Amino acid sequence: MQGKKKPSRQCIGCRESKEKKELIRIVRTPEGEFCIDRTGRQNGRGAYLCDNSECLAKARKTNALNRSFRISVPDTIYDELERQLNG
Repeated sequence: MQGKKKPSRQCIGCRESKEKKELIRIVRTPEGEFCIDRTGRQNGRGAYLCDNSECLAKARKTNALNRSFRISVPDTIYDELERQLNG
């Protein structure tokens, strides 16, 4: 008997599909605010990023969050992600 299928999402940095729980979710809430959602359950449009600094650097260089949300994402989100990944 097969187990339950685990949801997978694509990283916006490296473009690889991974299990949802292995990725960090960045959310644009219905109010238009951006935040980091470690639980993966917050309301709003989400984009997923691997939990490493290389993918963050790729996403920052290619403006991947801007394309995912179709709006300009403030640099403070990238800074907050970098701080969480490095410390």
